Amino acid sequence: MTDCNKGNPYLMASGLLVRPEAVLCSFCSKFVPFFLHSAVLPARCYSHGSQESDEEFDARWVTYFNKPDIDAWELRKGINTLVGYDLVPEPKIIDAALRACRRLNDFASAVRILEVVKDKAGPHKEIYPYVIQELRPTLSELGISTPEELGLDKA
Repeated sequence: MTDCNKGNPYLMASGLLVRPEAVLCSFCSKFVPFFLHSAVLPARCYSHGSQESDEEFDARWVTYFNKPDIDAWELRKGINTLVGYDLVPEPKIIDAALRACRRLNDFASAVRILEVVKDKAGPHKEIYPYVIQELRPTLSELGISTPEELGLDKA
């Protein structure tokens, strides 16, 4: 049998090309009628995954940054992955990342995280002040200065 990705509607059987009645979908492992194979099935195969809620997403990242044995590479990888999403991380995720920076004594990464949050907020000028407002107790507790306090916003 052919699968959804190949796009070849014919099979070789004893030297003859034969059009199958059904094809095997490589994503959902079901046989589907051939006429559905080329137009409808590929779109449907991609849509049956489970969707992660916002709360589950936040909890996953807070748990990731709260690992007691996180190292500098894992911290940077997590931040880089998080930055790749089309969102501004919630303050509780940033809080966990800043605490991971403190556990690693990595002040530079903490400041870079705040710079990234400001950059991710983009033209929405109200987001960054809100995040800083929510993080102010954590920043004070950990002794972390904002990029503005360090004069990095003028560079």
